[in-house]
Amino acid sequence: MNRIVVEPEEIHNGRVELSDNRADHIRNVLGATVGQALKVGVADGKLGLGEVVRCDASGVELALTLEGEGPEPWCDLILAMPRPRVLKRLWAQVAALGVGRLFLIHAARVEACYFGSHWLRPAAYRPLLIEGLMQAGTTRVPHVFIEPKLKRFADLRLPAIAAGAVCFIAHPDAAPTDETGWPMVAEGRRPVIAVGPEGGWMDDEVALFESHGFRRLSLGRRILRTDTACVALLATLGRLFDGQTAKGCVTPMSPTAPLLRKPAGV
Repeated sequence: MNRIVVEPEEIHNGRVELSDNRADHIRNVLGATVGQALKVGVADGKLGLGEVVRCDASGVELALTLEGEGPEPWCDLILAMPRPRVLKRLWAQVAALGVGRLFLIHAARVEACYFGSHWLRPAAYRPLLIEGLMQAGTTRVPHVFIEPKLKRFADLRLPAIAAGAVCFIAHPDAAPTDETGWPMVAEGRRPVIAVGPEGGWMDDEVALFESHGFRRLSLGRRILRTDTACVALLATLGRLFDGQTAKGCVTPMSPTAPLLRKPAGV
């Protein structure tokens, strides 16, 4: 944990009491003592410091001083629903790597039963998103959208998602691209990345995304697992786009952009 992130409802009169894994980390990893100031943040809120006013076996109490805003997410991720155990691993990673909106969609090579997974419940995945934010030292919680019908998603959501964005679809048959292949970074357009199932996109699915302006993108000839591909793509593109967002050169995500329905758990 590089920043202790708390939920707004945990704060009372400028203080927060912790007795979970965050308290364990403060006591056993950071070795914090009374009077010490720790980096803190509020989920979807400000950054600041928390002064330790109590630290014992029962928990940790922090007095908060909140000032600056956390960095904005820099991209959106469209992900064909992975296997539940893979999805569990991905929650923290997408939050840590700066995803603003995560769209979990159906595809031909996705098992329908995946949409009944326990890991799609907000109570299960939100702590993992917070874990990723604490690792990255930021506070913006990704908005999660779940769409079990690809055609419905393509008809009612995809046009709004792609509007004004620079859109990529991961495909191993695309020519490998280096930094010189993305001059649109300077254009200030927000990136949207689509990653398919481990069995790959069907040809008609690729054509569907391409009809909305998505361009094929490859990291090379090797076929990667879903979680590996997501992390590699987000890390590679993040090095190009995330700094532009921080400088105000990439249009920030608008969570109120026209979409079909409210995000899950938000």
